[in-house]
Amino acid sequence: MNLNWEELEKQCENCQKCKLAKTRKKVVIGCGNRQAKLMFIGEGPGADEDASGIPFVGRAGQLMNMAFQGLGIARDEVYIANVVKCRPPGNRNPQADEVQACLNYLREQVLLVKPQVIVLLGNVALKTILGSEYGITSARGKWIQKNEIWYMPTFHPAALLRDETKKIDFWLDLQEAYHRISGQKDCNQEGSIVQ
Repeated sequence: MNLNWEELEKQCENCQKCKLAKTRKKVVIGCGNRQAKLMFIGEGPGADEDASGIPFVGRAGQLMNMAFQGLGIARDEVYIANVVKCRPPGNRNPQADEVQACLNYLREQVLLVKPQVIVLLGNVALKTILGSEYGITSARGKWIQKNEIWYMPTFHPAALLRDETKKIDFWLDLQEAYHRISGQKDCNQEGSIVQ
């Protein structure tokens, strides 16, 4: 498509490609620095995001904000988006047809931002971006390079609300991602995968 930001936002706002358009309050496109070196991709908006039009503003987003604070970066220094731009009812995972309907919007966002590192938050983002052969439990914390972008899969912050033991791994993964873009550490380490 090769859209500019204005065209992309207009297409997202007017999108009727899948059934989520019928139940959404607001389209949640993304937020943050449009030239960020570090991008985060989650699965889809929840109730708070659907009401505000901004990704990761609910309880999971508050956990992310705390992690950003711990890293010493402002939320508006990174770019945050989701696989789907409209809330799946009951916060269920987006269905395959919904993901397909939204995928080009996400591709355009990545092309426009041009991040060096993308943190994939959870299984839906991981499988959508890198393929169904990946699973979050085995892939998290391991660098994967594809099309000149480094990917760091980690748990979705909502998973941390259900299982606090995942918080340490999440924090370590975000530190890795931040160190990669800040030049503090080389990510060509054991456990990295280059595609």
